[in-house]
Amino acid sequence: MKRAADQNRTLWVRLFAVVASVLLAAAAGMVFIIYGATDGISWLDLLRAGLIMLSTWWLAWGAVTGLLGLVFRKPPVASRLEGPITGKTVIIVPVYNEDPVATFARVAAMDNSLRANAALPHIDFAILSDTRDVSIAAQEQHWFAHLIAQQNAAGRMFYRRRIQNKGRKAGNIEEFITTSGGAWDYAVILDADSLMEGATILEMIRRIEADPAVGLLQTLPKVVEANSIFGRAMQFAAAFHSPAFARGLGALQGRSGPFWGHNAIVRINAWAESCGLPELSGPPPFGGHIMSHDSVEAALLARAGWVVRLDDDLEGSYEGAPENILDHAKRDRRWCQGNLQHSKILGAPGLLMWSRFSLFQGIFSYLAPLIWVAFIITSIAAIPLAGDLNYFPEANWPFPVFPNDETQKAIGLAFGIFGLLVMPKFLVGLDAILTGRAKEFGGARQSLRSVLAELALSSLFAPVLLAFQTRSVLQVLLGRDGGWPTNNRGDGSLSGAESWAAARWISLWGFGVLAATQYIAPELTLWLLPVALPLAIAPFLIWWTSRASKGRYFRVPADQARPAILAANDAILAAWSDQKAGQVSA
Repeated sequence: MKRAADQNRTLWVRLFAVVASVLLAAAAGMVFIIYGATDGISWLDLLRAGLIMLSTWWLAWGAVTGLLGLVFRKPPVASRLEGPITGKTVIIVPVYNEDPVATFARVAAMDNSLRANAALPHIDFAILSDTRDVSIAAQEQHWFAHLIAQQNAAGRMFYRRRIQNKGRKAGNIEEFITTSGGAWDYAVILDADSLMEGATILEMIRRIEADPAVGLLQTLPKVVEANSIFGRAMQFAAAFHSPAFARGLGALQGRSGPFWGHNAIVRINAWAESCGLPELSGPPPFGGHIMSHDSVEAALLARAGWVVRLDDDLEGSYEGAPENILDHAKRDRRWCQGNLQHSKILGAPGLLMWSRFSLFQGIFSYLAPLIWVAFIITSIAAIPLAGDLNYFPEANWPFPVFPNDETQKAIGLAFGIFGLLVMPKFLVGLDAILTGRAKEFGGARQSLRSVLAELALSSLFAPVLLAFQTRSVLQVLLGRDGGWPTNNRGDGSLSGAESWAAARWISLWGFGVLAATQYIAPELTLWLLPVALPLAIAPFLIWWTSRASKGRYFRVPADQARPAILAANDAILAAWSDQKAGQVSA
């Protein structure tokens, strides 16, 4: 009965989200068509209305997801095993050209956190290396031996380096589960920069062991250890806004939830029987190994009848994140190629309709920048093509004036689209103040300042990220394979020269857009400044946001009460780094 009730609720939630977002998109398109009707509807008006509808649908979908998260404030009570844990668990840590000192220090911290709990069940660690750099591989072997000695973990910790990294991370995990997975019942899958409290890992095991239908249980990782302005802003957004959006996503996806590739626990027999990934036909970027494998693995588990669930109430799950826009864009380039690959998977037999829709959303998220660019280009072109009709008759009035008094509708449409971007975040902020959650972020006044600062900052670098995403999509469509670059760790600070070298093309495009608009349609120059000006100063924005933050804004709970696992990791890493420095100097 409970399962049927949950499924019915999920269906109604999905229906509401689809209807609400489609109606908002249709309303935006119809209002825009009204403008075109003032001087006759042209093909350009229809094209722009279609672009507005698509863009508004995407913004509306995000807004509805956030609102659902505020409505479904409390997640469903998850069943959990109360007695002794009987299953065996392996914690998988895939690494690829990472700093072994930092990675293995995290393993030691998690191991200590686990061992601090009474009645510890059978839990092992498996470090699966795909490192290509021979010198880093040698360091991995040295520091793994150090880890074993420090933790007295012979027989509980394993290290394996593949000679051929077929399938990259997904292939690494698949090969391990295929060859060795039978020794365990569950696997906690991490990234090299993941950290989890021992109590959180044990709770995940208790929950998956209590419900034999669950194939995967995903936590909501929180970004930690950010130091730069960009990193701190992203860390605040993840801690402050993401829980509401995650609850909304969980309500929408129900039993066919998301998998984000790390900080999750899987049932090994479910994974082994369901998640074998094919090699896509043709060469990269669309062919070859599946890069964004996590969404596909979630869809395959759901196809086989397993429950894929997001338990966002689980605390003590952490991850790192890029400290500057360039590292973010580099990682996003890989995600872009991986998501666009999903166009070859949408028609796979047996997938649930919602899984197909989720894969489509991933594809659309990278097509959205092209839609906005197309709308800007067609809007600039529409002015000279409109002939003698003047939408800006008043020299000092920045808003367009339409015949038949449609001006108010035009302004309303502009503010409505902007509202879809900012309204969910303001509502999350208001909810945090009313429920007292804002105290964890420095209080109501401090959290409100942080919300406003994050909105201002994200509005500034959004056009820059849009430029990087547009380039990524075009590169994939033109057949350029982005590969799998190594993640950059550390403080992420950039010099002015580095920022200029990486983003001068964006700056030139920004000045070019301003010049072209001023020449072709000077009436639109002021309207395009929020987009074109950040593009023009992109190198400065990238340099400035990579600098260390002074901490006035973007406070998060970890700043006030540092989680035990982070403090433990800091202590171990400091000790090991001193030992490494001593070895180098010797």
